[in-house]
Amino acid sequence: MMQLCDSYSQKYSLLNAMNRFIGAVNNMDQTVMVPSLLRDVPLLLEELDAAGAVCPQREAPLPTASPGAYFSRRDMYSHYMLLKSIRNDIEWGVVQPPPPAADEAARKKDKLGGGPAEEGEAEEDLEQQFHYHLSGLHTVLSKLTRKANVLTNRYKQEIGFGSWGQ
Repeated sequence: MMQLCDSYSQKYSLLNAMNRFIGAVNNMDQTVMVPSLLRDVPLLLEELDAAGAVCPQREAPLPTASPGAYFSRRDMYSHYMLLKSIRNDIEWGVVQPPPPAADEAARKKDKLGGGPAEEGEAEEDLEQQFHYHLSGLHTVLSKLTRKANVLTNRYKQEIGFGSWGQ
């Protein structure tokens, strides 16, 4: 019974979400032999919403007013490159430039102005921020994993191998 509880909680761990995403992108990278074939092929939002099942209305016009319409107008090649870039950032890290002098001065001022009462509030705030961002990161990784799987399946369909590798 303990292993069942452990596996259930591990299903929602950030490490497992990252591993699922990296695995999906690696699978996509191994499947897509000619990435240039992805140029000018739209990846529709309906396909992403179908969680991997290819939508029969592939040539439907894209919505213009929806907030996610920008991403739906990008072709599969740009999604492919984005997913690979994010995978590399996860695996190798992101180099951040040093903070500007104004940010550094503001941080010093915050450190000097914080008393013992403010310190407890700041720690609680940090914990809330951590949980908020952890939850958001898990959600984003799940969506990106689904996008990599959809792109892989769509590529197989485009090159004529609908049941290839299944």
